[in-house]
Amino acid sequence: MTDDAPAPDLRASDADRERVAEVLREALAEGRLDMEEFQERLDATYQARTYGELAPITRDLPASGATVAPSVSPAKDPAPGGGWADRIVGGDDPGTSTWAVAVMSGFQRKGRWTAPRRFNCFAFWGGGEIDLREANFADREIVVNAVAIMGGIDVIVPPGMEVVVRGVGIMGGFDHREEGVPAEPGAPRVIVTGLAFWGGVGVQRKLPRAERQRLREERRREKLERKEERRRQHLEQTGQQRQEHLDHAERHRRELEESRRLHDPLNLHGARERRERRPEDG
Repeated sequence: MTDDAPAPDLRASDADRERVAEVLREALAEGRLDMEEFQERLDATYQARTYGELAPITRDLPASGATVAPSVSPAKDPAPGGGWADRIVGGDDPGTSTWAVAVMSGFQRKGRWTAPRRFNCFAFWGGGEIDLREANFADREIVVNAVAIMGGIDVIVPPGMEVVVRGVGIMGGFDHREEGVPAEPGAPRVIVTGLAFWGGVGVQRKLPRAERQRLREERRREKLERKEERRRQHLEQTGQQRQEHLDHAERHRRELEESRRLHDPLNLHGARERRERRPEDG
């Protein structure tokens, strides 16, 4: 164990568990884990109380953006915010890709890539997808120049990003539905321009995969909690009904005894029962 490694019996925080959960989500998205393994490890993550219980969960997985196993810090450093400022790389970065062409075929730009200041794309009898949900940005403004001729191009943006559409449609069109949505502070702006001739350029706003997975996990946990609550209520109701039946039976027994005592003050009926049982006992 290195000097800066956390002690196995040291208590883990909620932020530590979230960092491990994020590694699991990335592994699921990359195909390193199937859904069953992901659910098992995620449940173990949220149940873990110490670093010693967290460490084995991601020991065989690379950390996000790295090739080494993830570790949690006992210093309780804040988790990376993943804000817009971290995704705008600036400088002289030209971007991972600056153009794409699809002729009777298709193209995709998605996942973790750096979007340039200007991205030119062309689709003829084909289609393309430009997904900016997990992208970094060379600048605070990106221009997507899309030309779609008897084809289609989709631009996918995350929530909080400003969209401006300036394209021209000839027997085709550009999607303006996402214009006017307020931007988050520091978020980049995407300008969609170009030409659509017998084709279309669409703009969609979708949650990133990790966020969608997190929401699914929350809904799953809420569903399990509601199921457990209904089960607990059912058990309480069943126990209460059982106790009521027992109380009712006890009251009925006492009423019978009291009625017998009132109608047989000398307990002659009891004496006769004892006489009748005596030969059998012998």
